[in-house]
Amino acid sequence: MNCNQQPKDMYEKYRMAMVNNQIIARGITDISTINAMKKVPRHLFVPDDCLDIAYYDSPLPIGHGQTISQPYIVAYMTEVLKPAKGKKALEIGTGSGYQAAILAEIVDTVYSIEILPELAMQAKTRIENLGYTNIFIKPGDGYNGWPDRAPFDMIIVTAAPDHIPQPLIDQLADGGRMVIPVGRPSSVQSLILLTKRNGEIKKETLTLVRFVPFTRE
Repeated sequence: MNCNQQPKDMYEKYRMAMVNNQIIARGITDISTINAMKKVPRHLFVPDDCLDIAYYDSPLPIGHGQTISQPYIVAYMTEVLKPAKGKKALEIGTGSGYQAAILAEIVDTVYSIEILPELAMQAKTRIENLGYTNIFIKPGDGYNGWPDRAPFDMIIVTAAPDHIPQPLIDQLADGGRMVIPVGRPSSVQSLILLTKRNGEIKKETLTLVRFVPFTRE
């Protein structure tokens, strides 16, 4: 979407290599996800001292004990949600704003909640500077979701709680999909896909991951 309007940058070749070597080569096939990963300038979402490794195959620190996720995990979780035009997404854990930007390239609207006010403000400024008008960020406790904007066609959680918050299940639209890491802090967690159909929830364990803990107010 908006990143199409950005001039080509010196990091473009690294971004293309990231997509080819870390995303496509590892099995991501959804064209909308691949195109979003090609467009969004990941180097603008990392601290200055990480610019040289912005497109490495690893998570990176963004301050306050938080990270920007590994590119492959961002792409994988995005593809699992089956994003498309006409859909509305909720993200719990804005962080740098990178995942929200990836989704915003595909879906109509992204609502994102960040527990740390400093990160929320930084992400909001970054997103506005990139020209996105379909991302809405607020500081707050993501456990309770964003009820006055529900239901959501997709929900993505980028921090790991020890259980799946019931308010998020309640705010998932019928036919919707939620992807969330679940497990103990500082341990390997299970990435779980929930789908809602006729009010019934189906859970599927996808893979093992390691995310920062889900924190609350």
